[in-house]
Amino acid sequence: MDSAQHLAVIDRLRCRVFPGQRGRTDVGTAGPGYFIAELMTSHGLREGDPAERAPTAADFHALKDRVARELDERRGAHPPPLGMQGLRVRAARGEEIPEPWGTVSVRVDELDLWDPDESGRWVALGVADRDAHDEIQLLAVVTEVDPP
Repeated sequence: MDSAQHLAVIDRLRCRVFPGQRGRTDVGTAGPGYFIAELMTSHGLREGDPAERAPTAADFHALKDRVARELDERRGAHPPPLGMQGLRVRAARGEEIPEPWGTVSVRVDELDLWDPDESGRWVALGVADRDAHDEIQLLAVVTEVDPP
C-alpha cells in the first residue's frame, strides 16, 4: 500500500460513524469516539531479531514521515511529535487514560498529531515498534477524543 492509499483510509475514517462499543473493524480497532487503523504491518519478522527489526522499523518510520508530509500539505504543518512516555507513566501510577490514547501510548513512542479540522476529529500517525515480539505497524488514529 502506498501513501495515497493510506491517506484514503484516513479520509474514510474522518467521515465514518464511530461504533458504540470497542471492537475490530475492516482496518483495525475502534470504539466510541475513535478508530485505530493498522495501515501497514510487517510480516514474518523473527521474534525479537534486532538485525531484521531495525531496517524494517526504519522503513516504517520513513513511510510515516512521507504520509505526514502529505497530511501537512492538506491540513497544515503539525507541531513536534507528541511523546507517549508521559501517558505510560500516568497509567502506571493508576490514572485512567482515555481511549484511544491509552492503547496507542503502549504501542508507539511518539505520534505526529494534527488538530481537528472541520470534521472535529484529530488525526495522528505513529509506528508501533515498541514490543520486539510483535510485528511492526504503521498506525493512524482518527478520534474526537482530545489528547490527555
